[in-house]
Amino acid sequence: MMIDTHCHLDIDDYKNVEEVIKHMDGNIMIASGCNLETSKRVIELVNKYDNIYGTIGIHPSEVQDMNEEALNYIFENAKNSKIVGIGEIGLDYHYGKEDRDLQIEYFLKQIELAKKLNKVIVIHSRDAQEDTLEILKNNLGGLKAVLHCYGYSYEASKEFKKLGVKFGIGGVLTFKNGVKLKEVVEKNDLDDFVLETDSPYLAPEPFRGQKNEPYNVLYVAKEIAKIKNMTLEEVLENTTKTAINLFDLK
Repeated sequence: MMIDTHCHLDIDDYKNVEEVIKHMDGNIMIASGCNLETSKRVIELVNKYDNIYGTIGIHPSEVQDMNEEALNYIFENAKNSKIVGIGEIGLDYHYGKEDRDLQIEYFLKQIELAKKLNKVIVIHSRDAQEDTLEILKNNLGGLKAVLHCYGYSYEASKEFKKLGVKFGIGGVLTFKNGVKLKEVVEKNDLDDFVLETDSPYLAPEPFRGQKNEPYNVLYVAKEIAKIKNMTLEEVLENTTKTAINLFDLK
């Protein structure tokens, strides 16, 4: 069995979302919300499909349009047993730091929601390594966490690991220019990773540039097996076990 621990299955992402979901029969998907609209869609999906779980939250690029009412929606609906995490939440300074303080505010508030609910936090962190690490050091407090679409160095991964953070590994691992991520996978333990696609984005080779889908998590697993000189079965068995434990999947 494969588990795609991070994908987006909004109707705006796919014309054929039902086919995309059917392609993962016998496997598990964790659909991620980024704002109120997509979080509501996640709720619909988890209630409809046995093999879809979800995380809901406010992405850092969405904080300008959010308020306490939005946070309350996230809190109340995350009580659903099939909502297995708060996310994706975090920091994104890729386009600048003009709203840095607001991003940090919402990141902290959602970490507190996760603590109240005892849910995993799914972290989006881009060009914000230092602030992300500092916030987690001071606020994680034993809460489980995964860095979705891990994009920092091996040296940074050692610091995050000290906090018990897991790493979401996706299609970038298969890219020729994914050297930094290949080092992270090579030098860390398999137990540190969960598989993801971030569908419909970041399709792995040989589909790079096309619309991604959860089933392509298989190609991420194959690349990990190649890098770590393991069998595909070993990678799938181990990462599935890690994901089940991390998200407390029933």
